[in-house]
Amino acid sequence: MSRAFIFPGQGSQTVSMGNDFFENSSVFKQTISEASEALGYDLWDIIVNNPEDKLNQTEYTQPALLAVSVATYRAALDAAIEAPSVVAGHSLGEYSALVVAGAIDFSDALKLVRARGQFMQQAVPSGEGAMAAVLGLDQEAIQQVCDSVEGVVEAANLNAPGQIVVAGSKDAVQAALPLLKEAGAKRALELPVSVPSHCSLMKPAAEKLSELLASIEIKSPSIPVVHNVTAKTAETPEEIRSLLVEQLYSPVRWVECVEALKARSIESLVECGSGKVLTGLAKRIDRSLPCVALNSSSELNELKG
Repeated sequence: MSRAFIFPGQGSQTVSMGNDFFENSSVFKQTISEASEALGYDLWDIIVNNPEDKLNQTEYTQPALLAVSVATYRAALDAAIEAPSVVAGHSLGEYSALVVAGAIDFSDALKLVRARGQFMQQAVPSGEGAMAAVLGLDQEAIQQVCDSVEGVVEAANLNAPGQIVVAGSKDAVQAALPLLKEAGAKRALELPVSVPSHCSLMKPAAEKLSELLASIEIKSPSIPVVHNVTAKTAETPEEIRSLLVEQLYSPVRWVECVEALKARSIESLVECGSGKVLTGLAKRIDRSLPCVALNSSSELNELKG
């Protein structure tokens, strides 16, 4: 069966994520240990015990999600699950996709996303940015409202039909919320995040990330990776670098990414990491495309069956 593996982004983290795999898969456990060594701190302690709420601090969240996603993927292959024919990741998840595709070394990716989180937080200090989910309104109507508001508020995540996330300065996002409801949104609610990802406020972070990416070895992927910015694959290391920089301040075109996966004759999707956010989105995008989330060894056994 031709499958695509998809990897979740920030917001999917939960305390003790991956615990079942940690207890039942030596490969998963070894991968987490490898991540801790690369990062210089006990990553599993943060995932399980969440000291000082570190799991929800961007610079810790991003490496934790990356490590759990890659560890889950490796556990799946170790359990004789067939490797995917194409991969994609939502926002941060794109780094997980690039690691499993052999384009970026796991250790390098961990350091990259930790720095990415730091750059993002530095670009917009906590409390000055915001994101909000908008349900039941199309992109064009949302854009009209955003354009009418003073300050930065932009479509950031095109997640599913009728489910779009906007991001920008806190004042602008909050000013847009009642206008979005007036325009016909079923719901428009602010999200509990510290950084307004995928909007123009992230350009200073993108500049710093560009400098860091220049020092990281990137290879041509052995598995095609569909990228957020273009909803297409990239062949060369130079193109991948450019897309990772652009991704920080550009919308995540997730609907188009899933459509691009299906266009490659994919028969099913496997969400590889924490939670079932992408599984839920997949059902809204295309119900004819089955999707299963790998959160435990029992789900892994079902996938094998």
